[in-house]
This record gives sequence, structure tokens and C-alpha cells, in this order.
Amino acid sequence: MDKIPLIKPFIPGDALGRIEGVLSSGYMTEGPVTRELESMCSDYLGVSHVFAVCNCTVGLEAALRAIGVGPGDEVIVPDYTYPASASVVALVGAKPVLVDVDSLTMLIDLEKAAAAVTPATKAIMPVSIFGNPLDYDALNTFKDANKVFVIEDAACSIGAKFKETMVGTGADITVFSMHPRKFITTGEGGLITTDNPEIAEFIDAYKHFGIKKAANRGSMVFSMMGTNYKLSNIQSALGVSQMKIVDTLLNRRIEIAERYTEMLQGVPGIEIPTVPTGGRHSYQTYCIFLEERDRIMKEMREQGIEVQIGTYSLHLHPAFQNEAECRIHGTMEGSLLSFRRALALPLFHEITAEQQDQVITTLKDLL
Repeated sequence: MDKIPLIKPFIPGDALGRIEGVLSSGYMTEGPVTRELESMCSDYLGVSHVFAVCNCTVGLEAALRAIGVGPGDEVIVPDYTYPASASVVALVGAKPVLVDVDSLTMLIDLEKAAAAVTPATKAIMPVSIFGNPLDYDALNTFKDANKVFVIEDAACSIGAKFKETMVGTGADITVFSMHPRKFITTGEGGLITTDNPEIAEFIDAYKHFGIKKAANRGSMVFSMMGTNYKLSNIQSALGVSQMKIVDTLLNRRIEIAERYTEMLQGVPGIEIPTVPTGGRHSYQTYCIFLEERDRIMKEMREQGIEVQIGTYSLHLHPAFQNEAECRIHGTMEGSLLSFRRALALPLFHEITAEQQDQVITTLKDLL
């Protein structure tokens, strides 16, 4: 029996030709193809400024620096997320403050976040986890009440939206990933989006060694300390080929996810996470909740079906238990439930109905 992978990137037929075109041009670093990718993403999302960077983590770091987060500041982060979300806060010299998530959506609990606010709170960094969109109405209320910046870790969420607001436009700054688990992938890569021109000017300079665009094109002005977070034309060529069919790729993921939901609805022992009312999930990951998650995960893998946990409950890990570097606010019931119960099922563009049937049959048998 052939194994069923958890994910498998979809490479459009024109991708190789686009990459070969870059190689034959001799212009392999960031250039016109990267600009094309940024422009396509700007048009698709409806956002003024898009910056391609070498990965999502450095994108989050640049976003924090763009709003001046540093020593003495705190940034509120959900406890149930990949470690990068909190680590980047510490890496710019600030303190991440971990708060609980809702046990049904796995999204940050804004009531718990509000209770964690102090005079040192500079920003909140919610995560639209697995492609599940944030409730921007509630988030904007939180932002206005607490006078903080919102940086959205939307690593998994290209194509998701809440009501009519696309993810990428609902926060002060949004950062996406283009890792191979994402359906728009450049191997490694990220996108930073914002409608704020001052933030955009900082990010553009920061990712290009601190170079500020000069009126005199023949000169360069290093206006600030910066670094190199550019995304190459080679990688961008792959992203362009996928962005040309982004709606096809997204609709296929939603179709697969809806079929899973239809087949699993009402099955004893399985709970399906919820989406905020008015939200469109982009399904980078399709998760279910199981009480015996670890047993079932092990046995499905033994039968050739690749499944995985959702992500991590950060407060359980030594990196986040040093009170001088990280503040854990409150108990983490929702985060622990998500961490212990969430199981990610195979979801990729070319999965067949027969493979989905096999996943569900095996799952039901093991239950």
C-alpha cells in the first residue's frame, strides 16, 4: 500500500521554465521576478505594501523592529503556536507574554490577552493558526481599548479572510510564510504586508542593509542599521507560478477540507475545531480533536498514513520558562487541550478521494 503523505507541494507546469528563465538571465538575487511576486500578492490581498523576505521568522522580527519594539517592551503572544512567534520577541530584546487560546478555534483568547496588558505592552501578535482567520472586529476593539500595535503571525493564512477583510489587511503588519507546508511556497520565504507608509519605508530599508531610496538613483544612502532579508528571483519564480493559480489552489484545499468535515461530522470521539462566524479558513492544515491523539497518530503512521500534531504549547518548554525572558500569564487550559488533542490529517492538492476515504476508514477503525 502506498503511503499517504501529510503534505506535498503542488508545482505548476510552468514553474521549471520560469526558474530556468531566471538562471539563464544571470540575475539570480532579488530583482524583477521578486517584484512581480510582491505585486501579485499586493493585488490579490488588496494591500498597499508587500515585501518578500527569506522566511516568515525574519519577517516577524522586521515587523517588530518597524514599530520600535525593544528592551523594556512586552508583546502578547498566544501560548499555542510555533516557537518562532514568541522567540522573535525575545530576539529583539523585548519580553513575550504568553496567554491562553480558545479551545475550539485555537485562536488567541482576547479576554485573557486583555488581562495580561501592562504599561509595558507595546503590541499583540495573534496567530491565525493553520489558516483559521482572526475575528478582526474583536481584535480592533482590543487594539483601540489598549492602544497597542497588532502584528499578525499569518504564517499559514494566505487566502483566509474574516467577513470581507482578507488576512494581510486586518492588522498593522501581517507576516506570511512560504515554507513548503504552505500552498504558496518558495521553498523558504515570507511576505510582510502593511498599509502604513512609514512602516513600509522602514521594512524596505531594513531588509536591504539599511539603504534608503534616494532621489538620485546613482547614489545609495545607508540611513539606518539594516540587514539582508531579500528573497531571490529563483525562489520568487516558483511563487509567481503558484500565485497565478492561487484561487484554484485555495478552492481545492477548501474542497478537500469540506469533504473531511462531511465524512467526520458526528463521528463519536472526534471533535472538529470551529471557525469564527464570518470567517473563511484557508486550511494550510486540517485538524481534528481526539482524546487518544497520540495512540491514533502512532497507529495511523504505522499503517502508512502521515499525520502530525497541530503545534506546541510553549509554556511547557524550557526556552519559555525563564521569568526574566518570558512572562506566562494565567493558566493554559485551551492551549493544553489543543496541544494534547489536535491531529493534522493529510491535505495536499493532488490527494484523491480514495486516499481521503482510506484516511477516514483507518481513523474510524482505530477509534
